[in-house]
Amino acid sequence: MAKMGKKYRKIADKVDRNKRYSVEEGVALVRELKVAKFDESVDVAINLGVDPRHADQMVRGAVVLPHGTGKTVKVAVFAKGDKAKEAEAAGADIVGAEELAKRVEEGFLDFDKAIATPDMMGVVGKLGKILGPRGLMPNPKVGTVTTDVTRAVKETKAGKIEFRVEKAGIVHAPVGKTSMPTEQIAANLNELLATVMRLKPSTAKGVYLRGVALSTTMGPGLKLDNVAIANAFKG
Repeated sequence: MAKMGKKYRKIADKVDRNKRYSVEEGVALVRELKVAKFDESVDVAINLGVDPRHADQMVRGAVVLPHGTGKTVKVAVFAKGDKAKEAEAAGADIVGAEELAKRVEEGFLDFDKAIATPDMMGVVGKLGKILGPRGLMPNPKVGTVTTDVTRAVKETKAGKIEFRVEKAGIVHAPVGKTSMPTEQIAANLNELLATVMRLKPSTAKGVYLRGVALSTTMGPGLKLDNVAIANAFKG
């Protein structure tokens, strides 16, 4: 453990705590800050000037990262009839209706994302206590309750992520893996930031984008220039 601590400190020394990095600089550096031997995720924390306790200040959405998350996503689709066939043709890993819901009730959760057609929500809604806490509950606001099953499956497989501001006013999201090129991670991050900026609630007062920090799964974090980012995606 002491050896890991020494390695961590050596890596952390590369970060200038007083500097606010540009997106490109930050991504290039954070890729060098990996500690573990596995392919760590690159994650962003976006601090927003909102109060999520008020419904009109809830920031929530989804975005298709142009270069994906670097992770293979296993998709389950709750559908029947022609929509089930459509889901299978689009590349869904698991497709089913009432029988799939029963499997989930019995503990089956071997998937990363769930999509449902509107007519299945009467069945899927009963799984809320199982799927909800794991972030797997289909929701029309982020496009996972839809009749356009083909699009939903393909976007999810391609790197669509969902995000939601937490109680402290922070959005956490993955934007890639350290093995991905800097340009790809930066493009993913910019797409997410642009989306979050577009979702600024009209009731939010003061500074909306208060801070942005990047980190790897196990490595130290660094701060980005939130003022420059806000100006870049303003209006």
